[in-house]
Formats: sequence, C-alpha cells, structure tokens
Amino acid sequence: MSIVRAIRGDHRCGRETPDGRSYDETMTTILIAEDDELQAELVRRYLEREGYDTLSATDGTTAIALARAATPDLLVLDLMLPGTDGFSVCRTLRAEGADMPIVMLTARDTEDDMLTGLELGADDYLSKPYSPRELVARVRVLLRRHERPAERTLTVGPIAIDAARHDVQAHGRPVSLTPGEFQLITVLAENAGLVLTRAQLLQHLHGSDRFMTERTIDTHVRNIRAKIEADPRSPRLLRTVYGVGYTLDDGRVG
Repeated sequence: MSIVRAIRGDHRCGRETPDGRSYDETMTTILIAEDDELQAELVRRYLEREGYDTLSATDGTTAIALARAATPDLLVLDLMLPGTDGFSVCRTLRAEGADMPIVMLTARDTEDDMLTGLELGADDYLSKPYSPRELVARVRVLLRRHERPAERTLTVGPIAIDAARHDVQAHGRPVSLTPGEFQLITVLAENAGLVLTRAQLLQHLHGSDRFMTERTIDTHVRNIRAKIEADPRSPRLLRTVYGVGYTLDDGRVG
C-alpha cells in the first residue's frame, strides 16, 4: 500500500499523509518542521495567507517521513527538533536526493551553525526571533529560484547543465546539487571563462545581498568543488582568482 493515499472525491485533488493529514497536491506545499507549536501555527497562518498549502511536523522523524511521502516544494526546518535534529533531517533528505529548498531556523545565532547547515544542503538560514514576514519573503525567493526554467543546456568542459531538468553532470556522471548550488553553478556557466566577484554573484542570484552573504557563496563553492572536481583541493574547473572572485572554465591548462 502506498504511504501517500489519494482522498476520493476531493475536488482539490487532495492527498493524505500516512497519519491521515490531507494536503492539496495541486498547490505549492510547504512542510513546517518546528517543535514550538505556537511558532509553527504563526508560520502556517502567514504562509497560507500567501496562498501556500502547509504540512507540519513537531519532530525530526516525522519531518523525514512527511518529506518522503508528500514531496513538499519547500521545507522550513527548525534546527533544534527533538529526537532527530534539523542537521540530521537535512543530511538524510539530501542523501536521498531530495532537492526541495530548505530554510533552517535556529535560536543559536552562530556562524558555525549557519555554515554547517549550508554544507549539509540548506539553502537559507534564519535566527530566532525572526519576522514571519521575512520568512515568507525568503520562501518566495527560494521558490522562484527553484522554478523550472526554459529548456536549455549549458556545457563547460566536462560540466553539462540541463536547466530544464535541474540536472548536472560532471565527467559523464550525475551530480546532486542543492538548489542554491545549482543556481550558483548555472550563473558561473552562463559566464564561463569570466571572473565574477562575490558581489556580482550575489547580484545575479538575488538582485541584492539581503538573503545571501559572501560566506554563503564560499560555502557553496566548496560544496560544488567536492562534487565536480577530481581533486577539490586543487580545482581545475571552478577556480578562485585571488583578490577578485570565481570563474568556471573547461579545466584546460594554458
């Protein structure tokens, strides 16, 4: 028996999760993984006011189960979930190939937490207390970035990027990238051979640096190199031009 069952006769093309909670698969669905029920309810109201459908989980194990069953369009993930914490949820879902954008929430405002989350595959990070309106704005930006673009293929040396399918191959092998990593390598491929500063990359990705920092760019670059380079410590494809920025080229010397 499928763990996601159709609700018969529901005019909204509804589905339900293993525990019987329904959601509308025709709408953009956001999974809220937050153990503070008052905070989760506040976030739910703001998101549904913007026209999103929502599902909620109060622990990491349930969050993983709902993400597998419902394949939400975005995950709002509290770091300090009971049992399986947010880091472990993120690690598990990314290891299984889930590519939905992930916004991490935490009461611990430390750079180490932020960088760990990004390295595990999170796309954005908010420290508590935060404005629900700002969270909604970030959700909107991430969903817009994750929308399927017009069909096209970019090729830079051994790197092939199918923008329509959100697919990347390196040296003939498929590469699993988070949405943020995919957007970054796509911008670099569109400007292959050119050196882009961090500020230019931020401008390309968001139109401003409000939702991403230069440290975020560096973390994404490090993650991409680990996935596409034969030796990430001596990159030949995604290179640093010291004092300037980053460039993606075909890897040939000279």
